[in-house]
Amino acid sequence: MNEFFQTLKTQRWDDHRYYHHSRINQSLHLISALSFLVSYALLFVNPAWSALLAWCVSMTTRQAGHFFFEPRGYDHVNQATDEYKEEIKIGYNIRRKIVLMAVWVALPLVLWLSPSLGGLIQPAVGLQGYVEDVGMAWFCLGVTGLVFRVVQLWITQNLMQGLAWGFKIITDPFHDVLLYWKSPFYLLRGQLIDPMDHVSQQAH
Repeated sequence: MNEFFQTLKTQRWDDHRYYHHSRINQSLHLISALSFLVSYALLFVNPAWSALLAWCVSMTTRQAGHFFFEPRGYDHVNQATDEYKEEIKIGYNIRRKIVLMAVWVALPLVLWLSPSLGGLIQPAVGLQGYVEDVGMAWFCLGVTGLVFRVVQLWITQNLMQGLAWGFKIITDPFHDVLLYWKSPFYLLRGQLIDPMDHVSQQAH
């Protein structure tokens, strides 16, 4: 159990220090985390609408932070190139995220063209039924994406890395609120990039 929590701690630390330098990215992660928490609560009421909120608000804000605001040049804090960070990323790097988001965008079109998915599901009735089918498709995509990467990490590294990453992803909204709740205040002061002094101090 100690090994699991140490692996989780290392993954969280690397994720923060390597991929969350932008205060805008951090602030968007805060919005995403709060939205995910609402989505978690909604999951017990209506999984389809929970997935719609998670993908349309939580995931879009989160990934926008990475795609548009996170610096992609040389990381002087960690003495690492962007190529190196993309190569060692334990979760979904930019290339994997593009594939995942492309599937996310394609699913509503697939359901529109084939409401029964070739006879696999009952065709939706009306606009609300279609929207809820899209939500359930996105819910399945989220679960599949999580399980796929856990298994992939199990095969390429070890089971502990996979399980720790899966647990990290599920609990990230809680952790991100604690980690980034101050980020909007720094942003309002005009600080666009986290100086990461705590990272430099730990390195020494």
